[in-house]
Amino acid sequence: MALPPLVEPAAELTKDEVARYSRHLIIPDVGVDGQKRLKNAKVLVVGAGGLGSPALLYLAAAGVGTLGIVEFDEVDESNLQRQVIHGVSDLGRPKGESARDSIREINPLVEVRLHAVRLDSENVLDIFRDYDLILDGTDNFATRYLVNDAAVLLGKPYVWGSIFRFEGQASVFWEDAPNGKGLNYRDLYPEPPPPGMVPSCAEGGVLGVLCASIGSIMVTEAIKLITGIGETLLGRLMVYDALEMSYRTIRIRKDPEAQKITELIDYDAFCGVVSDEAQNAAAGHTITASELKEMFDAGKDFALIDVREPHEYEIVRIEGATLIPKDRILSGEALAEIPQDKPVVLHCKSGARSAEALAALHQAGFRDAVHVGGGVLAWAKQVDPSLPTY
Repeated sequence: MALPPLVEPAAELTKDEVARYSRHLIIPDVGVDGQKRLKNAKVLVVGAGGLGSPALLYLAAAGVGTLGIVEFDEVDESNLQRQVIHGVSDLGRPKGESARDSIREINPLVEVRLHAVRLDSENVLDIFRDYDLILDGTDNFATRYLVNDAAVLLGKPYVWGSIFRFEGQASVFWEDAPNGKGLNYRDLYPEPPPPGMVPSCAEGGVLGVLCASIGSIMVTEAIKLITGIGETLLGRLMVYDALEMSYRTIRIRKDPEAQKITELIDYDAFCGVVSDEAQNAAAGHTITASELKEMFDAGKDFALIDVREPHEYEIVRIEGATLIPKDRILSGEALAEIPQDKPVVLHCKSGARSAEALAALHQAGFRDAVHVGGGVLAWAKQVDPSLPTY
């Protein structure tokens, strides 16, 4: 059953708008009325990264009248492989400003509102309140649950997308859907996965073009919701496998055991970046990249162990490090390879995985082992800028 249009139509389309959107206007299901609804719509996109980039470009091209962007990060060279709204000339610029300028090149008729903040429980309701629809393209669980709970409290629909390596997912969540079949993200994922169980795109990678595939689906769902055409993904999870070139949908049902969402919580604590064991292990057992260099310069005899994956080790490494992936340490398989007669220093890309491995080593009796806060990225930034980063 199609949902009623989310947005009332604007009063009129100008001559320039008729020319610009003519290919929409001649589609009977969209027509002048649908285009007026798009013109009157206020859509907020959380994140101007991999999914936010194509979503913002196509929302602007479609004629969504007001686009909000929540983004506090800056454009980095590693973004350009997939975040197509940014270019080389934007390196070092705030992503929100870069995205705004690209949108103006696509469609100067669109009003762009920037929210250059990190979304949290203190500001999310005030930011969401002025928009008809939310698009969530974030890559961390804490923000996903925050977006969901805020949308539920405000009674707003939102389109969700997720990508990892060669697979993408998308759905629509709307607790107060007028068809009486409302769902929210917690009906699909009641609890976040254990810390460290699911790697982020920064750790596991993502095929750049996958962003376009899922981002375009998200925009399609947004247009359908705004104009009231077609069947949305509300109540269905769409899963895309780029290697098999297959799409499948999974029916989502309301979780009868789910607790009613009545307030916002501490989402970082709820999801956790690292486990409590890892946090406890790292407390008092973390050194900086500069301190690691001092150990090398002083000629100290110690074992430096890189707990990343082999393909990461090929990209960049700290000279003298031995590769032992984290999972081999957590399983106990590699404990015999770790020397017991010298200090042990662990590192990963940024510090999260090495903290998890550190907890396992402490439990196995390597009580004096430490890890490098910030990992190889901190080493490249603070000690050896000639090294590549990823």
